Amino acid sequence: MINGILNIDKPGGLTSHDVVQRVRWLSGQKRIGHAGTLDPLATGVLLLCLGQATRVVRFLQAMPKLYQATIRLGVETDTYDADGRVVARQTVPPLHKAQIAAMLDRFQGNIDQVPPMYSALKRNGQPLYKLARAGRVVERPPRRITIYTINLLQWHSPDLTVTVRCSAGTYIRSLAHDLGATIGCGAHLIELSREAVGAFHRQDAVTLANLEGATSWQRFLQPLDVAIAQLPRLEATAPEARLICHGQVPFAWQESVPPRPWLRVYHDGILLALLAWKTSKKAWQVANVFTEMA
Repeated sequence: MINGILNIDKPGGLTSHDVVQRVRWLSGQKRIGHAGTLDPLATGVLLLCLGQATRVVRFLQAMPKLYQATIRLGVETDTYDADGRVVARQTVPPLHKAQIAAMLDRFQGNIDQVPPMYSALKRNGQPLYKLARAGRVVERPPRRITIYTINLLQWHSPDLTVTVRCSAGTYIRSLAHDLGATIGCGAHLIELSREAVGAFHRQDAVTLANLEGATSWQRFLQPLDVAIAQLPRLEATAPEARLICHGQVPFAWQESVPPRPWLRVYHDGILLALLAWKTSKKAWQVANVFTEMA
């Protein structure tokens, strides 16, 4: 099994699943997943996890994201982006750059955001986008997100371009829609690129064309522990490592290792496992084993 993380520069026009399928065909490996969907319209960083790296998807998904987005005022669509059906048109008021920047500032910080109907979120097991395509609109409870920074790069009416650094779970399409509602003329997203996910940047990403044309595509793989480098690390002795690889935490660790949500364990520089602290049991448990030992 091939294990690792690929930082793909996704082209426009493909779904995230399309990219996964292309890499499955290239690698001959089925166990591949992505760490955060990009809409077909969007480009930029799409992290693919191969093999054992699928076990650290949750940590990649939780990383902050950096986007560059272009928003068109005066036109609303049902999907909140350029791939949708136009549902309203309004006149764009005359606005100065400073006015736009002031309105963007209202979205900075911890805010409640209502996800779009055309999204992969589920209601009673049914994706919202399927309900939307059937003509149904259901209430979506707002979710608390964080916009760390939002900066105006350009304003040429009716289009504005911004950079947004935000928490996981943020919908830039919803941000565009909400900005249009704040201004009073409606808006939708016309371009979107994901420039970074945590420490993974677009300038370091590989295009599908270069990946598929490489004589050794595996050289683009990054080790899976890059995704959990922020977690506390502990070195295990050989006897301790054997216990952990068989799903057991050394008894002495239960008292000597301070509680924290996660702990990554190594032996001789090799990632062995992830431990999780179970508050209800006040004990460490093996969450994932990445390396087998006799």
